Amino acid sequence: MQACFIGIDIGTQGARVVLMDQHGQLRGSREKTFPLQAGLRQEQSPLHWWDACQSSLQALLQDDAVKPWLPFIRAMAVTSTSGTIIPIDHRHVPLHPAIMYSDTRQTAAAQQCREAAIRYNPNGYTAFNTSSGLPKMVWFVQQYPEKAAQLYKFIHAADYLSGRLCGRFDITDPTCALKSGYDIHHLRWPAYLWEQLPLQASWLPEVVPSGTPIGTLLPELAQQWGLSPEVAIVAGITDGCASQIAAGAVRPGDWNTTIGTTLVVKGVTTQPIRDPGGALYNHLHPQGYSMPGGASNTGADWITQQFPGADLAALNAQALERIPTRQLSWPLLQEGERFPFVSPQARGFAPDGLSTVDQYAAGMEGVAFIERYAYEKIAQLSGEAVQKIYTAGGASNSHTWLTIRSNVLQLPVIRMKHTSGAAGAAMLAASRTWYHHLTEAVSSMAQEDIQVQPTPALSRAYEAQYRRFLELLKEKGYISTYEHA
Repeated sequence: MQACFIGIDIGTQGARVVLMDQHGQLRGSREKTFPLQAGLRQEQSPLHWWDACQSSLQALLQDDAVKPWLPFIRAMAVTSTSGTIIPIDHRHVPLHPAIMYSDTRQTAAAQQCREAAIRYNPNGYTAFNTSSGLPKMVWFVQQYPEKAAQLYKFIHAADYLSGRLCGRFDITDPTCALKSGYDIHHLRWPAYLWEQLPLQASWLPEVVPSGTPIGTLLPELAQQWGLSPEVAIVAGITDGCASQIAAGAVRPGDWNTTIGTTLVVKGVTTQPIRDPGGALYNHLHPQGYSMPGGASNTGADWITQQFPGADLAALNAQALERIPTRQLSWPLLQEGERFPFVSPQARGFAPDGLSTVDQYAAGMEGVAFIERYAYEKIAQLSGEAVQKIYTAGGASNSHTWLTIRSNVLQLPVIRMKHTSGAAGAAMLAASRTWYHHLTEAVSSMAQEDIQVQPTPALSRAYEAQYRRFLELLKEKGYISTYEHA
């Protein structure tokens, strides 16, 4: 029997849809970008998202190479940005443009939410800031009381698209709901949200595990696209978690590092990680595990700034011949670090007089040292071993960087073929409609592209260099003597 699944990713700047079969073969994909306009970082029209989603799906499903697969499409799932909020009325029409996660107007509301959470629900999520959903709800009610009087629900970006597909606008998932105040430990909206903040309990959607079927494709859409009206629409997930799924990191002990502008780690543990520093927070895995994550200010942004116009393929090939450099470099461009340690005074550093190749190679090594320190801290806080490292992001395209990281981490580093959020959404769509759970779906659908193994000699050399790197961080006062596991 054949089965196919559609994953939909609505991002800040565009939409992407993919069609995958039950073995993870990509059968088709389409993308549509949004026109760049002033103010898109603060507000966007959900109607534009839906138009992009519809046109992308229409183009995908009308492709002659895709048409033979239409009878086998079983389910769809949506992923989108965390923290983006849409207030809708009882007709499911937005009362206001989507308030984007990147909107920074909610500073006062974030402080109000943070103080209420710490006082009345200290064991739940408390690290609210302007990128969180809850402050945006509070801000909207305070700014637009006349619109608040017409409110049916506050929903998230993925919820809106799922609603347009199946007609249910009253359901969300725990990953979207977390930063809107949902308590993933007790599986409920805590009472302080309406007792201490200007919200109403009726405005908050029902929360079900990501991947749970919540309805079927609306008949008019099924007819328009040539699909069965029995196609399931499942509860969605945030874009970061969808990328983690696509990368393959869904079992306890699995972790994924995405190195783009910043370095983001996400993984799976059997129990939530309690981080006194607040840098790590936990999402809820559809199978009940925890999905902790954290983000560093270190990443790959230094490459475009320090090596503009460089032939990176040639540079990577040359750097592979020069490692280990035995130089101590940390290519942190901005002021301060937030994870794996918190140090507002931290500044990047590099030796003077390095050749271009050595500067490039040492920078990659420095990021790998930060990654290792992150995983050591995770193991220390969780009491659970980090067993596998998957990887995604632009840095995963560098075989040299993969080699450095594998030997610094002393673990295999694995890259999958399809690591987009849309691919993760397709796997989520399959997880409860074709397979028994997410782990089974990912085991069948995530296809390994490359695996880099550490070698004894290079690992030994990097062990010594890593210890020197930590000592330098200590000398500069960025970490304490006791932070290293």
